[in-house]
Amino acid sequence: MQTQCNAEQLQFSCVGRRRVVAAFDGGQVTSDAGALLLMRTDRAIGLIDRLARCFIDQRSQTDIEHSVRTLVAQRVLGIAAGYEDLNDHDALRADPLWAAVIGKLEAKRAQCAPLAGKSTLNRLELSVAERTTRYHKIGHQPEALERLFVDLFLEAHPKAPRQIVLDLDATDDPLHGTQEGRFFHGYYDAYCYLPLYVFCGRHLLVAKLRRSDIDASSGAREELERLIAQIRARWPRVRIILRADSGFAREELMLWCEQNAVDYVFGLARNERLERRLSAALREAEEKAARTGRPARVFREFRYATLKSWSRRRRVVGKAEHIADKANPRFIVTSLSREQWQPKPLYEQLYCARGEMENRIKEAQLELFADRTSSHTFRANQLRLWLASFAYVLIEALRRLGLRATTFTVATAGSIRLKLLKIGAVVSLSVRRVKLAMSSAHPHQREFIAAFHALGAAAR
Repeated sequence: MQTQCNAEQLQFSCVGRRRVVAAFDGGQVTSDAGALLLMRTDRAIGLIDRLARCFIDQRSQTDIEHSVRTLVAQRVLGIAAGYEDLNDHDALRADPLWAAVIGKLEAKRAQCAPLAGKSTLNRLELSVAERTTRYHKIGHQPEALERLFVDLFLEAHPKAPRQIVLDLDATDDPLHGTQEGRFFHGYYDAYCYLPLYVFCGRHLLVAKLRRSDIDASSGAREELERLIAQIRARWPRVRIILRADSGFAREELMLWCEQNAVDYVFGLARNERLERRLSAALREAEEKAARTGRPARVFREFRYATLKSWSRRRRVVGKAEHIADKANPRFIVTSLSREQWQPKPLYEQLYCARGEMENRIKEAQLELFADRTSSHTFRANQLRLWLASFAYVLIEALRRLGLRATTFTVATAGSIRLKLLKIGAVVSLSVRRVKLAMSSAHPHQREFIAAFHALGAAAR
């Protein structure tokens, strides 16, 4: 007979006349009960099953314990719930809540846990692109993974929109080791990668890892060519506008847009020629600021071409701004006509709205760990970026489908995780069910229940 040990009781300071005591005797308790919403979100959009089909599994299926679907689900749902490291899964692999969320309550072998640990998950991340080898029996298909981002975006719109705006941006992914392909970037003053992101509103369409010894726009045309072809195959009449900072105002990209009926509005780095064209407007702004005592803006537009790199003259809008006794000229270049967009709203309403994309990148990289590119190989780090990006897609689907009628409709991934996913619950297992008794004092019960019903309706 096995001896049942009593848990040690820990006594803390008293509250009034009552002692505060604690012991690890609560039974099976989880702190991630809200991850059930992630499982329900996945069923609404079909992410995990389709993501698993982007991998090639040449292992003997009769001899394995953990399918590719299980591995992919653990990684993506774990990242969404805040577990960015593979080491975390050594503790989670026996958690009945996570077994229920992943959909694998029991192991085939008595000596195994239902879910995979860090070593097995590591084999997934080290998979070889588009093939398998003797020592890497799992491979992945990059093109299928890239297409899946766009498929999920298209499916999120029951009807084709009249117009979409695609935001492009490059950012730094700091490196602290000797990863393959690392270079020192002068602007960011660090060794880093330079990933390229493309968003449409809150939808993530492209997450491309790149070395940092390149121009910010390098490879953007090829990515957009693939992306826009896929979008137009479903929505042939949609109008597309590209929006980006001055790092993308390059002849190759602008000419491709003009040849393929894609509009653009890009920032334009200032120079002496541009500032001379705006000098009268800058004086006007300075006089207005002096007269009113407040910052002043004056807009001008003109046709402009560089001395060598541009093949044609293009429409440029200049913002002559005077703030705190200092001139602040800014410029944008666009294919949009004056009849479509006047200079002031073009700059203030259309172009400046691209700042929201920076919040989305911060959410993906900081709150969903897309910057955890600590593997040695560039290939493995690209796969890590994709897995973290699919975790962003999952959280965005939860926000869009489940939380749109709640106070969390524009909440960040970190807020959603803290307030809706990190819920304490006692887990009870029986022959017929897995029951989670969640805290009766949880402050966001109404939003959780609303998300449950909304996601159920979306899945039908």
